[in-house]
Amino acid sequence: MNIKIVLEGKLKESFFRQGVSEYKKRLFNRVEIVECENIFEYIKNKNQSFIVSLEVEGKELSSIEFAQKLREIETLGNYSEILFLIGGAQGLNKEVRDKSNFKFSMSKLTFLHQEAVLILIEQIYRAYKILNNEPYHK
Repeated sequence: MNIKIVLEGKLKESFFRQGVSEYKKRLFNRVEIVECENIFEYIKNKNQSFIVSLEVEGKELSSIEFAQKLREIETLGNYSEILFLIGGAQGLNKEVRDKSNFKFSMSKLTFLHQEAVLILIEQIYRAYKILNNEPYHK
């Protein structure tokens, strides 16, 4: 299943781009980073996508629970891709949050959207290691 991390804004700092690039390689480029100006415009016609919005008020999951959630989404069979949405400085607007299938919180802490991308792609990598019973998650 295709996975896209959609962020409002850009990955500007080279060290974030470098970290994201490393995890993309480890994931055999099955995760795409989409930089856009308006997330709602990007997702408004994405009817075959499972949409996960990153929100402070969302559900917190352990790494193992996150891996299980990815497996659950993949086995639903109704979706062509998973979109993880990361808002800019103002967060995600109500229209975007309402279109979300799952509201996910990585932490009660607030991160720069560039940091959130790096943390999220690392957790996706960790999830696939867990699902494949490979060492990494401890």
